[in-house]
Amino acid sequence: MNAALSASPWLQFPLFAGAALACWALAIALQLIPATRNRAPLQSALAALGACALLAFAGALWHALERPPMRTLGETRLWYAIFTPLIGACAHAAFRQRWLLAYSLGMGALFVVINLLRPETHNKALMPALQSIWFVPHVLVYIFAYAIFAASSAVAVRGLWLAYRTPARDTGVALASRLVYLGFGFLTLGLLFGALWAKEAWGHYWTWDPKETWALLTWLGYLAYMHIRYRHPEAVRSALWVLALSFVLLLICWFGVNYLPSAAQSVHTYTR
Repeated sequence: MNAALSASPWLQFPLFAGAALACWALAIALQLIPATRNRAPLQSALAALGACALLAFAGALWHALERPPMRTLGETRLWYAIFTPLIGACAHAAFRQRWLLAYSLGMGALFVVINLLRPETHNKALMPALQSIWFVPHVLVYIFAYAIFAASSAVAVRGLWLAYRTPARDTGVALASRLVYLGFGFLTLGLLFGALWAKEAWGHYWTWDPKETWALLTWLGYLAYMHIRYRHPEAVRSALWVLALSFVLLLICWFGVNYLPSAAQSVHTYTR
């Protein structure tokens, strides 16, 4: 297996992906079986087991490439597929949110399938700017924050649907806020790590690069949500709309900015 990974790492990905997808499918299938006992621990365990299968592949890929597998979009999608089910499993175990677990597993499966359909040619090359102690923590905390915000955006969309359909019902804004507070902490760390990395690599903490600008807009979007929740706790719909739109900013920062005309001059084009 190690020899095969060294020769062509991505060729082994379907084996690990299949194991992860099987675990997640079983976790979701348990929801369709009439309840005879508490299935939340088993479902959370299956979700985590599937994520661990992908984590094992990421570790093997790291070893084979002799660099952190976090340089390309496909590699960041891999980490997103690891973190999202883990967050769903924790939310389900803590708050018994079966729909959120299903959503998280579905998102993880989607990113796995995208990587299966769009295999990448991996190499060991790592440009000098990426050869920094800040590379790994910066990318990991950002992707983890993105995964948390994916869950919070799902809560926001569901909450808006409930708010407009049956205004008296619980919209889940309390759960959304818990997720946002946690994700915002990691997002802030990502910004700080990125600034320190930029100072080391280019001599400036901030250059208003397109990626940096959209990262700041994303940070401000989630800050706006927290401000509304603190100053106007009764404005539930407004807060949920801001939360949903903040995730759109996040997606532009992660994917969309690479397709903007200004991306040609960006120092972050290595993430394409």
